[in-house]
Amino acid sequence: MKAVQVVGYGDHPLDNIRMAEVPAPEVSGPHDVIVRIGGAGVCRTDLHILEGQWAEKSGVRLPYTIGHENAGWVHAVGSAVTSVAAGDKVIVHPLMTCGLCRACRAGDDVHCEQSSFPGIDTAGGYAEYLRTSARSVVRLDDSLEPADVAALADAGLTAYHAAAKAARRLRPGDRCVVIGAGGLGHIGIQVLKALATAELVVVDRNPEAVKLSRAIGADQGVVADGDHVEEVLELTGGHGAEVVVDFVGEGGATRDGVRMLRRAGDYHVVGYGENIDVPTIDVISSEINFIGNLVGSYTDLCELMVLAAQGRVRLHTATYPLDRFQDALADLDAGRVRGRAVLVP
Repeated sequence: MKAVQVVGYGDHPLDNIRMAEVPAPEVSGPHDVIVRIGGAGVCRTDLHILEGQWAEKSGVRLPYTIGHENAGWVHAVGSAVTSVAAGDKVIVHPLMTCGLCRACRAGDDVHCEQSSFPGIDTAGGYAEYLRTSARSVVRLDDSLEPADVAALADAGLTAYHAAAKAARRLRPGDRCVVIGAGGLGHIGIQVLKALATAELVVVDRNPEAVKLSRAIGADQGVVADGDHVEEVLELTGGHGAEVVVDFVGEGGATRDGVRMLRRAGDYHVVGYGENIDVPTIDVISSEINFIGNLVGSYTDLCELMVLAAQGRVRLHTATYPLDRFQDALADLDAGRVRGRAVLVP
């Protein structure tokens, strides 16, 4: 089968990836599920992988197939699989988990002690077929198509996980500032609108992204043009927001975001790339909380698919044939993708 593989790491990401012919995955265990890929999301993490940022952490041997946002149709199943059958439309949770460790038993399978991560530390879905497990596939509603929801498998799931945690804190009359209305942010805005009654204030450098955020549920939109912190403070009566959800995490976003947070507020870190530089005395005196957000759980993905089927979360996508993977990655790297890029075999 055709597969897009990482062959090296370095400062020029597109030099480190190629199309190859590799054996198609086969069922080798009773809980295996082979998925014929209908869509594979192109994520900024893929660029970070090619740059080498994940090389030491993942420990994967090169070459290997990239791609961790996947959806498609069940092609074959192992002997113990009863939850799905050949032909079913599914979205694939990005982790393959054991189901037996303490975290899995508690429903916190994101922190499974024996997980693997297709596209990060084993073969992923920039390919025609993917091997995963029965614990990782969620059947799609008839109204949903794999290419339309593939990027919800990680970007959407990460955004949902953070937004759902934030929503549990928010109350009527509260304010929530969302930093970044791009690939993750535009999903998080919709989730927050569906789950929380707080006023949503979205901050982004791109005026078009701010405009999009208003169209999908933001109550206020602020262009990050240098005066945005003061504008947000004015919108919040000078106090700041009860919750800040930062989908950027670099380029000064955390510096500005902390200034937008009110006393005893929660700062949700989703995007990454820079350090948070806050004096500990300020953390203590204002009693603010910094909350990290990884990808969501299997249950989170099931809940997100309910919102998608209800039309309450819509993914803005640009599709590319699989053999145009270079174009998709280049467009993402250059900021030419609004929403999410998806490769279709």
